[in-house]
Amino acid sequence: MTSQHKGAGAIQSEDCLKLLERAAASPQLRRAARSREFLFYVAGKSLKDSSTDIHEQEIGCAVFGRDENYDTSQDNIVRVSATELRKRIDGYFATDGASEPLIFEIPRGSYSPVFRWRSETIPPVAKPEAAEVPELPQPKASLPLRRQLPLMLVSAVAIVLAIGCSFLWQEDQSLINQSASMRKELHTWQGSPALTTFWGKFFDSPQETDIVLADTSYNLIEDISQQTYSLSEYLDRRYIDLSKPPAGLTRTVFEEIGSRRSSSFGDFRVAQKIKDLDRGSSKMQIDFARDYTTDSVKTNNVILIGGRRSNPWIDLFKDQLNFVLGYDQVLSKRYVKNLHPRPGEEAIYLRPLDQLNSIGYSVVAYLPNADHTANVLLIEGSDSQATNAAGDFVTSETSMANFLKLLNAKQFPYFEVLLKTTRLSGTPMSADVLAYRTY
Repeated sequence: MTSQHKGAGAIQSEDCLKLLERAAASPQLRRAARSREFLFYVAGKSLKDSSTDIHEQEIGCAVFGRDENYDTSQDNIVRVSATELRKRIDGYFATDGASEPLIFEIPRGSYSPVFRWRSETIPPVAKPEAAEVPELPQPKASLPLRRQLPLMLVSAVAIVLAIGCSFLWQEDQSLINQSASMRKELHTWQGSPALTTFWGKFFDSPQETDIVLADTSYNLIEDISQQTYSLSEYLDRRYIDLSKPPAGLTRTVFEEIGSRRSSSFGDFRVAQKIKDLDRGSSKMQIDFARDYTTDSVKTNNVILIGGRRSNPWIDLFKDQLNFVLGYDQVLSKRYVKNLHPRPGEEAIYLRPLDQLNSIGYSVVAYLPNADHTANVLLIEGSDSQATNAAGDFVTSETSMANFLKLLNAKQFPYFEVLLKTTRLSGTPMSADVLAYRTY
């Protein structure tokens, strides 16, 4: 691909590839594995054939493992990721890449990167010298008029200044109101006291915040094989032993299940609710569990969505938990185990079978990471609806304000809370606090 630019020459594909590598190695993209994969895919397609349009569904299949016929109106992972990628690209060229002569961008409404030379500085246009205007003879004023002239001039200047000040004040107020409105729209959590107290520890943090979605394909393999695998087995993919596919599955089907990157719609909804709290954040990204890395979990704030059976990263924090989601293979039921019950609490909270009510359990845990250098938030549910209800709880000003009042505190300490989620037929899901712990 080449492009002409006055004074800079043609843009060569080799220069574009080297620029992409520098950008991918920058702090803005180094730890964002999904954003890098997105960037290299669309850039590779564009450099190979710049006349070919890159479509959302194509990216969803190639980069995010979606089915060829998946519904983009229901699954907006590509659009969300594209917005995040654009912010990271802008951040690179504003900081580490500020001296790059060649830059690129992904214009809104398109997924094809555009490479161009930085705009040359346009020299200021010299203003033409004003022509000398000959002084015209003025009619002689009468003595009374000359005496009144200074007073009239002062009055006129005062009126002009008053009008100007009024205009500037109104303009300034308009800008202040627009700025406040924009901040409120981009940073909705800042307008709510309880959400500000809690989410400020993530959004105001110097570290990046990673939202890690559960891996439903991994959960399916555990269900089929009736085994539970460790985090290390998950990371090196030992749980997909193609030489020994589970009974009833061919090797091809087993491999197809294991290769899919998929998460539940409820998990996506929780991630989107959190993202909506701070639409202006450039330090928050969404990752799939299988793409996440141990380096990121050590340095960044982390939000893990989904239970242990679909998000094995929770293993890193199991020793800090009192409320543990489990699964009974015999009864095919999910439950919550209360490791240290207090008076009035149950040791096991088992989800009942009820045709009229949809009852489930959720666990929300706010913890420090291993080195106490960043914060961790676990959002788990006995099913997708319960996980979604837990997401509603932590993003609701009313729910978090009531919980803070229950804690009898001004700031949120590290905590665990067990929620009972209920939905009567025809009513929205609600979440009630059953028990909690603070640390």
